[in-house]
Amino acid sequence: MNDLLLRALRCEKVERVPIWLMRQAGRYMPQYQLLRTKYSLWQLFHIPELAAEVSYLPVDLLDVDALIVFSDILVLAEGLGLKLEFPDKGGPRIYPPIRSKQQVDQLSIHAVEEKLIFVFETLRLIKKQIQVPLIGFCGGPFTVATYLIDSTSKEQFFYTKQWMKKDPQGFIELLTILTKASIIYLKAQVQAGVEVVQIFDSWANILSKEEFGQFCLPFLQQMVKELQSVVPVSLFCRDSSIRYEQLVGLAPTAISLDWHLPMKILRKKIPSSIALQGNLQPELLKKSSSEIEKKVSSFLNSMKGSRGFIANLGHGVLPDIPFENVKLFVDMVKSATI
Repeated sequence: MNDLLLRALRCEKVERVPIWLMRQAGRYMPQYQLLRTKYSLWQLFHIPELAAEVSYLPVDLLDVDALIVFSDILVLAEGLGLKLEFPDKGGPRIYPPIRSKQQVDQLSIHAVEEKLIFVFETLRLIKKQIQVPLIGFCGGPFTVATYLIDSTSKEQFFYTKQWMKKDPQGFIELLTILTKASIIYLKAQVQAGVEVVQIFDSWANILSKEEFGQFCLPFLQQMVKELQSVVPVSLFCRDSSIRYEQLVGLAPTAISLDWHLPMKILRKKIPSSIALQGNLQPELLKKSSSEIEKKVSSFLNSMKGSRGFIANLGHGVLPDIPFENVKLFVDMVKSATI
């Protein structure tokens, strides 16, 4: 069993830096593109055998040090009784959109596990065939809320921002329900075999510092508190390298950082008891191999001797990045001395 990731999360000494990638199974892979000619995105998420096959691709082709289940943060909406669609163009759509307290009052968390059983079946299938840690995930309550409210809106975040200003208490009630549902969902993932969970609060960057403190931090805090006694918890949001002090206050196992500040500087500012993950800009992997080699080499050298360091990108792998460049990055990390 390759347990490099788990040991790095505990900030133990490791023989080399572990690496996995956010959105590591996806459109940049020719093998994934082939599957998409045969199956819809909805099918790939909902048919356990297909979701497991896609999930395993990065382990098979890149030899990364962890597998993150192929799913979407918005399947949680199905657990709440809402309809989720993945159109050929544009992002996912949720029906009906949630835009009133009356609708919030009608949401139920009682069938989350039952309605999302396809995810747990996928995890159990994966667990039978891997020798690396299995990562589960969900969206941060605020980020999921933005999709529930605005996925069908022509203007991004319009109704979300309107609701936050006009009825903050009603908005908080929605976040409270999403938090409870997310905790149920992640605990069920743990029961199905995941050894690490990551919470993606991707759209937290649209909030001011004060709004972040009101609409994100209390709910992330509750999730960390409920889950961290069971499983290591990593937090990610856009602007995480700028808002690291607020995230440190939640005392997660790890913080997944974007690229706005160098990892070396962040390591000095963040307590050594918290593992750090990241944080190269995904756009780097569109450049020439010589440029990638130079930047990755400098990045890894800057982190030599640091415990609790997990190599990753500062966001997910972009669909137009050449596969061979992703492989170059992974291979460089795995061959680097620490």
